[in-house]
Amino acid sequence: MLELQNVSRGVGGERHIIDVSLTLDRGSLNVLLGPTLAGKTSLMRLMAGLDAPTSGRILMDGKDVTGVPVRKRNVAMVYQQFINYPSLTVYENIASPMRIAGHSKAGIEAAVHKAAELMKLTPFLDRTPLNLSGGQQQRTALARALVKNAELVLLDEPLANLDYKLREELREELPRIFAETGAIFVYATTEPHEALLLGGRTATMSKGRVTQFGETTDVYRRPHDLLTARTFSDPPLNVMDFEKTGTRFASPNGVTFDAAPALSNLPDGAYRGGIRPHHLTFETGEGGFEAKVVLTEVTGSETFVHADVGDDSIIALVHGVRRIEPGDPIRLSFDPTKILIFDEHGNAAAASARQAA
Repeated sequence: MLELQNVSRGVGGERHIIDVSLTLDRGSLNVLLGPTLAGKTSLMRLMAGLDAPTSGRILMDGKDVTGVPVRKRNVAMVYQQFINYPSLTVYENIASPMRIAGHSKAGIEAAVHKAAELMKLTPFLDRTPLNLSGGQQQRTALARALVKNAELVLLDEPLANLDYKLREELREELPRIFAETGAIFVYATTEPHEALLLGGRTATMSKGRVTQFGETTDVYRRPHDLLTARTFSDPPLNVMDFEKTGTRFASPNGVTFDAAPALSNLPDGAYRGGIRPHHLTFETGEGGFEAKVVLTEVTGSETFVHADVGDDSIIALVHGVRRIEPGDPIRLSFDPTKILIFDEHGNAAAASARQAA
């Protein structure tokens, strides 16, 4: 078990990590989710021992390893920019951590071939990295991390430079592959949908802080605050101001809805509502609310519709190819049980049993 207790890290007067406390169990998959510069890589460097915290403690299986350098820890790391030994073959690259650890020739042979098969590298074992595609080089780095049999495996956006098909395959395979080793698996990503595909537990990060940590689907469906909800939404979360009166919510721009049972007991007053783009649907009748199209983007079987609702800009993600011109009026609607409700300070409304999926 890896424990971070009120860990902070400052460099040159800037605080890169601020009061992070996390407990990561063996055999677990843990996702660090946040935008660029949220602090994901900085936090992983502290976990690995590449950097030391300026305050707080890091424990591994109850032993204080705060400040213990990476070379004295059993850690494997894979970065977005793959790192391989250019003069060694794929086989020797994968085998290198086992050779350093003094494993037998037979043990190395078996482990390398097993990892190569999992990563679809068997035909390339005799090649050097310069004779591989980018995807094959990254899979070589992943295979090397796999055979190391590390207690802690840190993957920093490892699939970002791979083609779509390979990314999808590895997203499905990686959790199973590394879970079988019993290692603590930490995976950093900027993509909310990648966190959902990987599952496990997710820590949402913003400006060096962990805003929420828990089961991935629970953090997604029940964000504690608006910042977490924004972090865990791509396309961006649609946010509007609402005033609650009785059982009715109404925005200044004419968007209204009746409170779902879980929201009906909230006191009257001002709130902020978050609607995920895929929860907005086209309304063909008189219901819903009117919006004016600004831009449409067709991506395969889906269409992103950017529109203005009064002074608010929103995005709807709808199925199918929609040919809508800028300036066209449309009507949109949503299921009131899917809206995320926050108070004026951005904290989740206490009575809201949010199930926005």
